[in-house]
Amino acid sequence: MKTIDKVIPRVLEQAGAQRQPVTSTASSAQSAPQRENTPGSSPGKRDHIDAINQLFAEFELAYHNQFHKAYAQEGSLALAKKYWLTCLGEFRPEVILRAARHVVRSQEFLPTVAAVVRACENALSLFGLPPVQAAYVEACCAPEPKALQQWSHPAVYFAGQATGWRELASETKEAVLPSFEYNYHQLCQRVLHGEQLDLKIPVALPESVPQPLSPEQNKLKMRELRKKFDL
Repeated sequence: MKTIDKVIPRVLEQAGAQRQPVTSTASSAQSAPQRENTPGSSPGKRDHIDAINQLFAEFELAYHNQFHKAYAQEGSLALAKKYWLTCLGEFRPEVILRAARHVVRSQEFLPTVAAVVRACENALSLFGLPPVQAAYVEACCAPEPKALQQWSHPAVYFAGQATGWRELASETKEAVLPSFEYNYHQLCQRVLHGEQLDLKIPVALPESVPQPLSPEQNKLKMRELRKKFDL
């Protein structure tokens, strides 16, 4: 326990998270790491402690008998949460939860930490984001008008827009891919942080555009209105 307590703060510091006190009881509800209320903190903001608690709560629901058998020994659940926090601290909370749910849907046995780590490392696909090479080809091959195409993810469109459609169409892959990859990576990080990227579809032009009246037509219209209303 002492060794793990020394390791966890370093992991959380690297992940940009703040360590919170952890209780050590056997039940799932009581062994959840507890967060302190710090001034200026957002009550609804999910952090690493929340993610680990939610991960184990979902494991308990999905693998009830296996879960209670694995953590039957008193204090084992709290120790497991500390260890998983150490192993997953480098990933964003949203990525951890999305990866855990993916593993639950695809695996009938209680997952290992290695299975969740692998899912976190493949986080792009969990958020509907294509690999960078596929995104690059999609951006290069998309016809005009770009905004009206069916993109695999809006991040691909915005990465192409930031790189430059003309550059993507005319420059060699060696010349333009680094720029596209950088822009795409930045957008992917925003998505992994929970940001929604929405394409605003331009409003279609009307079938006919009314022409302004000439001065003579305006005078005629005015006379008709005066006659109609007896002015």
